[in-house]
Amino acid sequence: MTSSVLDLAPVVPVVVLEDAADAVPLARALVAGGLPAIEVTLRTAAALDAIRAIAAEVPDAVVGAGTVISPGNVSDTVAAGARFLVSPGWTDALLDAMQGSGLPFLPGVSTTSEVVALLERGVTGMKFFPAEAAGGTAYLKALSAPLPQARFCPTGGISLASAPSYLALPNVGCVGGSWMVPGDAVAARDWGRVERLAAEAAALGA
Repeated sequence: MTSSVLDLAPVVPVVVLEDAADAVPLARALVAGGLPAIEVTLRTAAALDAIRAIAAEVPDAVVGAGTVISPGNVSDTVAAGARFLVSPGWTDALLDAMQGSGLPFLPGVSTTSEVVALLERGVTGMKFFPAEAAGGTAYLKALSAPLPQARFCPTGGISLASAPSYLALPNVGCVGGSWMVPGDAVAARDWGRVERLAAEAAALGA
């Protein structure tokens, strides 16, 4: 297991599941398409069961938890089998809990001050969120000169078309997105379509 989420895969699917029964077939489709690192967001009641199912039944997947916003979320997701943690933002209490979990984690930032504060705490890998709304590639490019030690996983509004411009930046390790798990495909349980979209996304890192 890599020590950094940024080195798991070039693209991390951000998954919202309403039904935990969909977790295993969805994860298998993403892995088959070449995207083994899967962020299941804690936005639904099914999320913890989904993480538990993927951890138990899809050994080739590296399942993580997203939308981690409290120390309680950290302990719940670790217990469910999450192998990495991602938050949209951070506080000292949340950062302490994520660091204490022993898992790779990405705390979310959208300002220079937040980046500097994390660097002060010894954290160099971060989620840049919401990427498009917070300034996109131009913002990240501007950060690279004064803060070259910070590396990012931009997430939020990124598409297959825009991902390459992020991945080309020296301070971007991977991107997060949901375009390869569209809601209509998940609702229709069209796992073949999910696998095809995942394969397109995985090719970005080739």
